[in-house]
Amino acid sequence: MPQAKFLKGSIFKHIVVMSSTNAIGLTALFLVDLIDLFFISLLGEVELAAAVGYAGTLSFFTTSIAIGISISMTALVSRAIGQKDRTKARRFAIHVAALGFIVTSLVSGLLWWFVPEMLSIIGAKGQTLAYATDYLRILVPSLPFICLAMNMGAALRAVGDAKQAMYSTLTGGAVNAVLDPIFIFALGMGIQGAAIASVLARFAVLAVGFYGANYKHQLIGRFHWPHFKQDIKPIVAIAGPGILTNVATPFGNAYVTAVIAQFGDGYVAGWAVVGRILPVAFGMIFALSGAIGPIIGQNFGAHYYPRVRATLNESLKFVTLYILVAAMFLSFSQELIIQTFGVGPEGASIVRLFCQVIAISFIFSGGQFVANASFNNLGFASYSTVLNVGKSTLGTFPFVYFGAAWFGPSGVLYGQALGTMIFGIIAVIVAYRLVDRIEQNWLHHQKMPEPEPQAEGQIPLTPFSSSRVYLCGELAEEDVSASDHSARIKGKE
Repeated sequence: MPQAKFLKGSIFKHIVVMSSTNAIGLTALFLVDLIDLFFISLLGEVELAAAVGYAGTLSFFTTSIAIGISISMTALVSRAIGQKDRTKARRFAIHVAALGFIVTSLVSGLLWWFVPEMLSIIGAKGQTLAYATDYLRILVPSLPFICLAMNMGAALRAVGDAKQAMYSTLTGGAVNAVLDPIFIFALGMGIQGAAIASVLARFAVLAVGFYGANYKHQLIGRFHWPHFKQDIKPIVAIAGPGILTNVATPFGNAYVTAVIAQFGDGYVAGWAVVGRILPVAFGMIFALSGAIGPIIGQNFGAHYYPRVRATLNESLKFVTLYILVAAMFLSFSQELIIQTFGVGPEGASIVRLFCQVIAISFIFSGGQFVANASFNNLGFASYSTVLNVGKSTLGTFPFVYFGAAWFGPSGVLYGQALGTMIFGIIAVIVAYRLVDRIEQNWLHHQKMPEPEPQAEGQIPLTPFSSSRVYLCGELAEEDVSASDHSARIKGKE
């Protein structure tokens, strides 16, 4: 069976290896999105660049649903691996993938129908609305397949094979990069060609990820309907909050886009550039959340709580160092970015503000990513939901509204950054307190005196008896074999 490789060795090394391999793949996909925008900007229409910005907001919403579902894959499979239960890992892998495909199929069908209305709500209109609608009507139906692809990647990371997960996303990025100029320019398909290239890239990611999960690691078990019905509850217990957590972010971003849209398409075009350079520059931090999940999950499954706390410590150090370097690089590159994408004076002001000031605030977003990963993999996914929804509503709406009213377009970015700082600090504090509480509960359970042994004649004749213990505030069941029970009695005699 797959080995629980994160139970020993340097935590920081595990974080760097998992994050860097995950980041390479993710950055490749984000970089292709940036190339998409570059190629489209060469067509010379500001409406096209703005359309990509609007479409990106809704596309982020759909992929956030897929990411939320993949969180349950990472948490459940990594725990099973930590417990050395391969059968459970295979069972959860197939059932999470199946549930994700069903849910995202329903979502994509509904969203496809209401694409124009959704775009109108966030401020798209006229020719920009038409372009964005064409793009999303092609891209949205592929949502179930990118969800499957993300789940395959999550399963691979759960067993520590970040390289295979990286290969899948690198393949998708390469396919998209090659097909973009062909469809956009050679075939003259414009923004529709960019969407088709993205769809084909998603299928490439799925193919490589499925090969790794199913054939290399034999992680995908057989679908079993009775077991699937039993597994829905634990899957939804993590995936439900995970979806809400991840959907909250594009929901908040949609509000930001709508507020910026009040100042004109020029500012939206600048915001679209920021939306594309942000994940490229901070791809390592986006990758960190998925990378440390398996590390936390395996150690939690094995009850190695000091290593869980050490993972938080080392992850936050990593976040801070990386953001400082990335922010410095953005500050030096701002004029090159503006010239490359040919944004006007309005858009340039947004790009400069982000590169000079706002980028550094991403340290607090990174802190919240780390905290969310701990919540999701420690069995308290609802914490990440509450804090992320809070950041995207209470930490966004009032700050952005008053920032826009008092300082114009720049106030929108300042307001969003301030809300992010507040909720990032809160999330990190809660994460540390949660780990302390879980460890104390476990230690208390370990110190509890064993119950008086039963007389020999009272030992259950069934192969297994069930003993119930309270662990981390939740009711857990342990199967205790009759032979083990007898051994304990004889030891006391």
